[in-house]
Amino acid sequence: MAKLIINSYEEFEQYVGKELATSEYHKITQEQINLFADATLDHQWIHVDVERARKESPYGATIAHGYLSVSLLAYLWFQCVEVNNITMLVNYGIENLKFGQPVVVDSEVRIVTRLKAITNLRGTAKTEVEVTLEIKGSKKHALKGVIIFLYQFK
Repeated sequence: MAKLIINSYEEFEQYVGKELATSEYHKITQEQINLFADATLDHQWIHVDVERARKESPYGATIAHGYLSVSLLAYLWFQCVEVNNITMLVNYGIENLKFGQPVVVDSEVRIVTRLKAITNLRGTAKTEVEVTLEIKGSKKHALKGVIIFLYQFK
């Protein structure tokens, strides 16, 4: 998929209410889940105990941490959208985040993005991007929400 290139506030503004881009799929591996568990000190068995999850989990396998799914939003965003001519970018917040279903190990996920709003805050562009984290082969999403970035254009 081609990366969307945005070079100015005015170019960004043209996408209000429209789809921006869709990322490539990213496979969630057990290694990634384990590393996330180590980084966050969240070692619940549903995430890291493969044998127990196979036997006791309603999913028949381990699942990714919900916050692992959230943490992939920035990676997937930068994979499909490039904003040029900026001096600064700040991850400002997430609104209305809701999980739809767990991401089972070895699933592939991607984001579909839509520009909800852009506001000029005295030279800083506040962008509100609706994101849906889709799971390949599933009709139900993993999560939906609005991520907010602040861009300082040159």
